[in-house]
This record gives sequence, C-alpha cells and structure tokens, in this order.
Amino acid sequence: MTIDHFKTPTIALGTWAWGDSGETGDGYFGSRLTQAGLEEVAKKAHAAGFTLWDTAMVYGMGRSETLLGEILKRYARSDYQLSTKFTPQAAGTSDDPVADMLEQSLARLGTDYIDLYWIHNPADVARWTPRLIPLLKSGKVKHVGVSNHNLSEIELANRILGEAGFRIEAIQNHYSLLYRNSEQAGILDYCRNQAIPFFAYMVLEQGALTGRYSPENPLPQGSKRAEAYNGMLPQLKALTDKLTSIARKQNAAAPDVAIAWAIAKGTTPIIGVTKPDHVDGLVRASSISLTGDDIAELEALADATDVNTRGWWEKEMQA
Repeated sequence: MTIDHFKTPTIALGTWAWGDSGETGDGYFGSRLTQAGLEEVAKKAHAAGFTLWDTAMVYGMGRSETLLGEILKRYARSDYQLSTKFTPQAAGTSDDPVADMLEQSLARLGTDYIDLYWIHNPADVARWTPRLIPLLKSGKVKHVGVSNHNLSEIELANRILGEAGFRIEAIQNHYSLLYRNSEQAGILDYCRNQAIPFFAYMVLEQGALTGRYSPENPLPQGSKRAEAYNGMLPQLKALTDKLTSIARKQNAAAPDVAIAWAIAKGTTPIIGVTKPDHVDGLVRASSISLTGDDIAELEALADATDVNTRGWWEKEMQA
C-alpha cells in the first residue's frame, strides 16, 4: 500500500482557545473571542501561507471545531489542512466510538475528510489504535498520529498500524523550553530516526513565556491557565528577559524566539492564534535563526526556573 506522506508545515495553527465561550470562568484560557476577530486571524494566516489548523472535539466540547469549520468555509478545501482528535476519555458507548467521534468532527468542520487524525491520549493503545485502520482505508482520514503517548506506547501503536500497511505519521506532545520531557525520554530521537514529524504544543506555556505577564500583570483571573501559571511567574523572569533580549537583536518579540527555539530543535510548533498580530509573530519566528549559544543559554535559564508545567492530563513520558 503506498502511503502519501504527510507534508509537515514549519508552524501549525492551534485553536484550543477557540473553545472558550467568552464567559468569565468558562473556558481554559479566559479568552474573549468573536467570530469576526477570528475571521481576521484566518485571513492573515491564509495570506502568510500557514495552512494547518489543529483542533479537537474536546476544545470547548465542539465549539472550537464548529467555529473553525464556519470560518474556513470561504477557502477551498485544498488550501488548508485539518488536524483533529479522538479523545478516549470522551468516547461514547457505541460499537465504534472512534468512527462516531470522527463523524461528529467532520460534520462540525464541514468537510468529508481529515488530513491528520490523532488519538489524543493513550487510554488503551491496543484497543483504540486498530480503530484508525478502517478510517484510513475509507479515505475519511488521510494520515494518523498519536498525542501524549510515551515511547513504548508510540512503538506499540506503530506496530499495530504497520501490520495493516500504515504507520504513525506524526507525534504531538507538550514540549517547550520549560518542559522537555519528550526530549529526555528519547521521543524526539525516535521521531528523527523514523522520519516522523514531532508537533510541539504549549510551546509558549499558554502565554507564560511571552514576556507579557508578570506578578504585577498576571494571566486572566478565573482562567485555568491563571491557576496553573500565575504562581510561577516570578521564577520565569530571567528566562523571559533573555527571550526578550535575543528578540530585540532580531527585530522580534519574546514569544517569536521561544517558537524559533522549538523549530531549531527539529519540531513543528502548534501555536494558538487568537489575534491577527499573533500571525505576524509566526512570520517572524519562521525566519529567526538562533545560535548554539543562544539555545544553550535559554535551556540553562529554563532549567534554573525549576518549575514543572506538566498538564493535569499528562503523565511523565519516561516509560
């Protein structure tokens, strides 16, 4: 069976925050987003050549997918790629919960195929991975990946797919200057050796690495990200100051450098875009080249923060 290899972008566009309803306390990010505002984001991203949109059913329980589907209607389907996910923890009780969740995602996104479909969390690799095979055969899913899986789970998923003539074509884990668990566990090396793209999410740690927030100007009250990060902002100052000083030399901003670091490490960062100027940052990040010394210094400052930004949904990656 010939596999049409997945074309990996330099940067992917994240829509986790698009699931927020805008009501205080309802939603992970505390974002107030309007459809008109997000249409501007999409227009700018499209013009700049960013074409892969990453979402999931569980982002706002369908809100992110619905909004994204609505906004992308004006573009030809061949002009963008869609990445969404099957989340075992939200599976229904039918005979085939994976196919069912996919159908719901297709309907919300207004499409008849998904370019990249993920198993979001590794609840039971032997149970869920084989369910991807009929979806690949049907053409409703073009490529598959796994997210938040450790190395032995990735290898098992790859073996299961391999027996049917398919393979894991992408890995997506939390990876940032503050959280290099996938690197330490050998997952980045595995991806390099197997020529599998590694997609890094939470590269900016939900805004904590943008340099915009400080103890005096914390993340939005009442949001989950404020609970997670506001307490550690004092420890992050030396690192965000360094990101800012490298950025100044490149006519860029701190988050652009954090994104450029993830690209320099051989990963494809998935960056949440909620404002048109976020797209400008992605354009800058794509053209920043960091020296080996920059990278070493950033990583040393990141290690010195001594914070743990592992999400509540994640387990340690060391097998």
